[in-house]
Amino acid sequence: MEILIANSSHVKYAETVCNLMYESALQRGTGIAKRSPEYVAQKMIDGKAIVVIDDDRLIGFSYIESWQHRKFVANSGLIVHPEYRKTGLARKIKREIFELSRRLYPEAKIFSITTGLAVMKLNSELGFVPVTFSELTDDDEFWKGCQGCKNYHILMENSRRMCLCTGMLFDPSKQSKAAVQQG
Repeated sequence: MEILIANSSHVKYAETVCNLMYESALQRGTGIAKRSPEYVAQKMIDGKAIVVIDDDRLIGFSYIESWQHRKFVANSGLIVHPEYRKTGLARKIKREIFELSRRLYPEAKIFSITTGLAVMKLNSELGFVPVTFSELTDDDEFWKGCQGCKNYHILMENSRRMCLCTGMLFDPSKQSKAAVQQG
């Protein structure tokens, strides 16, 4: 099994990623923003995704997107093939996508929106804290990405202030202050 920063050689897995995301959302009965294979492929080409390959088979994925002139970065699309769930692979992918985000956007606030308790726990381990949506990007393009989610109407009925998802934020400026105070 290899955990890699994606590149153009991984584009062949883009449709598999989308299918895994869709199937996972159906199984959990939760919302998930749909992404097209073209969108996922571009993330791979741009080196803004993590793929996990086992014997030429995609078994894990996550990607990043920047918003508001790189002030915010979203960690999104974390998926693990059903046969590999509950093995610790999601934790490894989450750590890798977080580290990639920190390398590419060291000053950006990193956020994640999820309905999953497991992802919330992983985010907490990395220093993310729960926040209201008002502390996340106000970029309309980001919120348009939620349109594919079955709960989008809830988000819009609440003027993008709340939904069924939990927003979590890692603020590097607060982490630096916390490290100084502890030291």
